[in-house]
Amino acid sequence: MSGAALSAPATASAPPGVPLAVLAFRQPALLAGFSEAEWNVLLRQCASANLQPRLYYLLRERGELERIPAPARRHLDWSRTVAERHSQAVRWEVAQIQQALAGLDAPLILLKGAAYALAGLPPASGRLFSDIDILVPREKLDDAEAALMLHGWASTHLDAYDQRYYREWMHELPPMEHVKRRTAIDVHHAILPLTAPVHPDPAQLRASARAIPGQPGLHVLAPPDLVLHSATHLFFDGELEHGLRDLVDLDGLLRHYGGQPGFWDALRAHAARLQLQRPLFYALRYTALLLHTPLPPEAHAAAAEGRPGAPLLRLMDALYRRALLPVHASCGDAYTPAARFALYIRANWLRMPPLLLARHLFHKAFLSPKDKDQAEQP
Repeated sequence: MSGAALSAPATASAPPGVPLAVLAFRQPALLAGFSEAEWNVLLRQCASANLQPRLYYLLRERGELERIPAPARRHLDWSRTVAERHSQAVRWEVAQIQQALAGLDAPLILLKGAAYALAGLPPASGRLFSDIDILVPREKLDDAEAALMLHGWASTHLDAYDQRYYREWMHELPPMEHVKRRTAIDVHHAILPLTAPVHPDPAQLRASARAIPGQPGLHVLAPPDLVLHSATHLFFDGELEHGLRDLVDLDGLLRHYGGQPGFWDALRAHAARLQLQRPLFYALRYTALLLHTPLPPEAHAAAAEGRPGAPLLRLMDALYRRALLPVHASCGDAYTPAARFALYIRANWLRMPPLLLARHLFHKAFLSPKDKDQAEQP
């Protein structure tokens, strides 16, 4: 992969060919030596990847905030304030969701960012939120939706086709938004669409979920499943604008749990049971390649079962080593737009069988806009 086009100009502190945002989380010891020009590029790259607040906490943990240029420090301090407000808001919002679903007779399992925040996991430091994701049994979806509607949440996708798309084929209800607070919630019953080629059993995920200490009634997925869900979300999805942030999440989870006895064996077993060996392979490969996540031999054994053939792996390397970088001019080359588009097509291909996908894309391209125009006419 061409290097010089993917990063800011090389200096004594920044080797050529590595975007500064990647370098910051790969080798944070270099941050204190960055020049003001490098900090200008780094902050822009991190902003595009939603990683500025995470960068602040990384520096604070290392005790190096005072060693960076004052303008960059002020900027990062502002991003910290934004992240703290997000953290406060998500905790309050989770409490409202928990109150709304108190009569559901099912554990409230938080996913992704909300899970990290309420469980105090490393990826929570400086994480920004666009919505809150929860997991409930499929047979409880109607009850959960009704309870949330009674407490002010409403579906945001009112088009009849969109409603059918979510309710018949997807792994979640249509996204819901609170009518007053405009906060968003995604109610999942699985972690992949019903039409996907693999079907991780959500009952197994729920059965392995763990209560959050000090948070009565709230649960998160078991450590191996936290990693697998994060990997599945990243490597089955075609929207990779914040791909580096999600990869940093994975790096934080792997470093946090990787030293616990039995973790890698459990991760390997859970991946096999849930049919998620391939996304696990990609997660371990690209955290190691881009962020130098330390992986013991047991991790390589866990990854091996999902390894694709050599031609496909060369293609995926060419795609993901571009698409996982921040969406910033200093991080792309001539092939980056094509790589992102190819992974977008791949994600849609993985979500639906060919005939259903063709019907869906035709409807969204030609019929949905027509229906919207007719609905907007007086």
